[in-house]
Amino acid sequence: MLSVLADEQQREPGVDRADDPRRRATIHDVAKLAGVSRQTVSRAVNDKGEIDPATKQRVLEAARLLDYRPSRFARGLVRKGTVTAGLVIPDLMNPFFPEVAAGVLEAAEQRGWQVVVWDSRTDEAREREALDVLSHQADAVVGYFRNAEDVLARHLGGVPLVLLERGPERTRFAAVGIDAAAGLQQGMAHLVRAGHRRIGMLDGFHGPAPRRHAFLAEARRHGLPVDEGWVTMCPEHSVAGGEEGMERLLDARPEITAVFGFNDLIAVGAMRAAGRRGRRVPDDLAVLGFDGLSLGELVQPALTTLHIDKRKLGRLAVEQVARLRAGEDPIGGAEAWVVPELVVRASA
Repeated sequence: MLSVLADEQQREPGVDRADDPRRRATIHDVAKLAGVSRQTVSRAVNDKGEIDPATKQRVLEAARLLDYRPSRFARGLVRKGTVTAGLVIPDLMNPFFPEVAAGVLEAAEQRGWQVVVWDSRTDEAREREALDVLSHQADAVVGYFRNAEDVLARHLGGVPLVLLERGPERTRFAAVGIDAAAGLQQGMAHLVRAGHRRIGMLDGFHGPAPRRHAFLAEARRHGLPVDEGWVTMCPEHSVAGGEEGMERLLDARPEITAVFGFNDLIAVGAMRAAGRRGRRVPDDLAVLGFDGLSLGELVQPALTTLHIDKRKLGRLAVEQVARLRAGEDPIGGAEAWVVPELVVRASA
């Protein structure tokens, strides 16, 4: 309905509705036109006192020109009631994401908030659909997204967004990152100390991949004969995907003595495939995972992994939402990153 109304609107001279005149104006658009921050826009449209009257008038005029309609989030700033956060998860069948969701739910419950969970199934169209729905039902959105930031902004409708696992310094939105470089520094050092120099990787992410980049950077730092050719892409983030990737990696690099899996599920799949090939773990092949799932303690041998505090990830995401609701700047710098910790078990 909003897009139909936007088609009928006449644009006023000098008003640039970003790259699509039909889309709903966002708080970012108002801030840009008025030459102020998002927080200042929030204060002006919610009639807060901590703002210069002339600045407030300029912001309100920009909002009028853009036909900016404050989201449920913005209205909630001046109305007491239950806060609802939307949580977009890419794959609820992957045990990593329910643990992250549990962290978000726990932190939200402590604040008396509600959480609506949406499974995007790692589908960009479903991500956009999630934002279209949640922009009217939630006060803020937290989640994992594959869509480009400009696309996300077009579907947010002014609702604040907190991105998970995107570097906070590399996004226009609030974010909570996972420091893959710090984690791989620990993991690769452990493998090198154990005498491994021919180390492969089973990746699970096409395009820019912090874990792959960190793996290759550490390989160079230790002077290992390892390059992109030692990295095999798995078809999916699952045990089956790890099995298939490991078969191809062993075909391409039979000399490897250790392998790093993009996540714990892929690493478990690697152990299964290695066993079928007659490779004993860890005697013939050391296996290192990433994520720190409870599953890693149940397999034989138990999985050595780079453990992520998923509850902390959820707490930080909720804290980011709370700051945005209060009109404050989001957490930045080192405080917005979760650093994995090496947990040594039997597999490596």
